[in-house]
Amino acid sequence: MDVLKGKTVTLGLLSREDCRSLWENDEYDFDHPTDLPHMGLSPEKADDWFEEIQRDQGVRHVRLGIFLNDGGRVIGDVALQDIDRQNRSCSVGMGFAKRTDRGKGYGKEALALMLDYGFRYLGLERIWAATTDLNEAAKQSLLRSGFTHEGTERHALWICGAYHDRLIFGLLREEWEAGQKPKC
Repeated sequence: MDVLKGKTVTLGLLSREDCRSLWENDEYDFDHPTDLPHMGLSPEKADDWFEEIQRDQGVRHVRLGIFLNDGGRVIGDVALQDIDRQNRSCSVGMGFAKRTDRGKGYGKEALALMLDYGFRYLGLERIWAATTDLNEAAKQSLLRSGFTHEGTERHALWICGAYHDRLIFGLLREEWEAGQKPKC
């Protein structure tokens, strides 16, 4: 089922099989670590993740799979997380299973689709994201998407034997609207 369609990717609901595929194909980038490694992932844990998605979908989160338009292969997931309906805010997060699917613009497109959904259809006022100081690609993608670096949590993460900073980025509705191109 298509939910949000872009030029190269479609964001859609994740099936149990999609969750297993992402789980089984997860490739950790030890040369450029951006998160804690998730070693020993099992099909049972993928099923637990699927059940968690089903339980929280539309309540606390909106989590969608990132599918390639040419063939429909699931390559990752993107989510509006911890939706605070009173304050009209949430965080956004994204991940790709295979290293070969990273750095091709799929994330930029998926993020744009989710921001549009969050601001236009959920009526959010603020969407924020966190990443590590190691994740240069995420930092640049967030800045190019209109986010502002709002702060740094120093030595907040222990990754691969060293402390790293957590960087916080935010985007307000008015900033997002100002960056939208008029639709003709």
